Amino acid sequence: MVFSRDLAAPIILTLLVATTLPARADGREELLACQQTIERAAQAPAPGMTTARPEDRELQRCRQIVRDWSLRESRMSVDENGKPLR
Repeated sequence: MVFSRDLAAPIILTLLVATTLPARADGREELLACQQTIERAAQAPAPGMTTARPEDRELQRCRQIVRDWSLRESRMSVDENGKPLR
């Protein structure tokens, strides 16, 4: 299959951008996954420790995501389905 240069450049650029972007879950799916991670960390502390490891980068990231979502949802007047919250 032969492409013109005018058509090939945008296709190559699009493929390059799509392959270099990190794969990210949908925002709400990421929130749910982080809530589960935090719950698991709270239920199963590391051996010899009474709480979850604060230096765990993934756990810190998840806590920040949950915090951000809490702040975001407190400012929203509708839920994800468009129904009024108040």
